Amino acid sequence: MTLKLNVRGAILVAAAITGLVTLTSPARADRCDDSAKELANQVERMKVNFRAGNVVYLSHPAAKELSVGCRGDKYSIELYAKGDRKPKPEFYTLVGSMAAIVFTVTKDDTTTGATRCLKRMGLLRGDKVNMRYRRLNMECTRTKTDASIAITRGKDE
Repeated sequence: MTLKLNVRGAILVAAAITGLVTLTSPARADRCDDSAKELANQVERMKVNFRAGNVVYLSHPAAKELSVGCRGDKYSIELYAKGDRKPKPEFYTLVGSMAAIVFTVTKDDTTTGATRCLKRMGLLRGDKVNMRYRRLNMECTRTKTDASIAITRGKDE
């Protein structure tokens, strides 16, 4: 009879310790949340709006839409930016600095790649341009009023 009480008591103590350990362990944030917070801290006038699914939406005066997405089918992280049809230099620097922070590549390289992609759209190449620059996949599209760029890095890179 005393053996049954000792076994029950040991199980209760083990369960209590396990419960305390799980309650006191810190919660891990998603990579999207970490990237969005880092962007908001390092880029002036950038704000984190809200999160929907695997996408964190951001806002900045130089762009119409900004978002950081995580865990797609073919990519690990995606940066999306939309601006005017003829983007201003502020838009290029914004996209370059955001991509530099998210993908840990130098700002000069990401700004150069984004500028090349957005400027290639036109009469000869059309309104959709896909290119690869410094292990980043860039897809630029434009409509009658907007131009957008989506920068991704593959899952295997």
